[in-house]
Amino acid sequence: MLEGLPPHRPSHVLRLLTDERSARAMTDLLGEMFDPMDTAVAAFEDEDGRTWRLEAYFADAPDEDYVRDLIRPVIGDAADAAEFRTIEQQDWVRASLEGLKPVRAGRFLVHGSHDRDAVRGNDLPIEIEAALAFGTGHHGTTLGCLRALVSELKRRRPAHVLDVGTGTGILAFAAAKALRQPVVAGDLDAEAVRTARENARANGLGPYLKLYEGPGVRHRLADRPRHFDLVFANILARPLRLLAPTLTRVVASGGVLVLSGLIARDVPGVLSAYRLQGFSLVRRGMIEGWVALVLMRGGAARRPRP
Repeated sequence: MLEGLPPHRPSHVLRLLTDERSARAMTDLLGEMFDPMDTAVAAFEDEDGRTWRLEAYFADAPDEDYVRDLIRPVIGDAADAAEFRTIEQQDWVRASLEGLKPVRAGRFLVHGSHDRDAVRGNDLPIEIEAALAFGTGHHGTTLGCLRALVSELKRRRPAHVLDVGTGTGILAFAAAKALRQPVVAGDLDAEAVRTARENARANGLGPYLKLYEGPGVRHRLADRPRHFDLVFANILARPLRLLAPTLTRVVASGGVLVLSGLIARDVPGVLSAYRLQGFSLVRRGMIEGWVALVLMRGGAARRPRP
């Protein structure tokens, strides 16, 4: 499980071994106490099946005493064993690469250059190296969106696709690979846009990607009312709620909106915001504690499929 998305340029990390209950409690606590744009908290089960590893990544040096005091009510004196250290940017990239294994969603295969031999003849491969911008396809939020795309392609062939908060560009690349048509993709972070552009060229998709830098749909490429019949927004709950009026405005009649970056407790609030804009829930899925919602403009709500 993970609360928040890894900062684009993390500089410090907290590491601590604990039990599952404490790891989940601290993930929620630290995720709420720190800005999700600057901090990400992750908890993973260790190989022994009993120990859990808590890791918190910070864009800037945290107040170590303050963090220890925050988690002390959860784990007591074990808070003193929390390890803080500085991260060099090259260490972040190297650490990300160590765990980068191929990820499959339908015919889409997301892989690093070291796993090119995993590509099969009928695959739509997307080659992504770990980078300072978030998104390698391994996180449940991105994989949930890829699976939603697979389902949507079985139903129809979208004519106009938009990816808001594109990160490394995976969702835009997948749509462009499958449809062989231009896809609009944007991010508010210049590093993410640069990374997505480089990745697009590396995947032979440069001519198919129309990239922009800006928040939400605040750009001439994206701010096109009722234009896009498939829109991805893999962000976080709060910005998704705030963006509801503008995101929904660009979705075409009968269009589909895929929202991700949500944990279970976020879903009611996000659904409420989008229902107010005339959207109904078509399907929801969960991967590693992260929820992806598929919404459609207008019409009676279908019974959500798992």
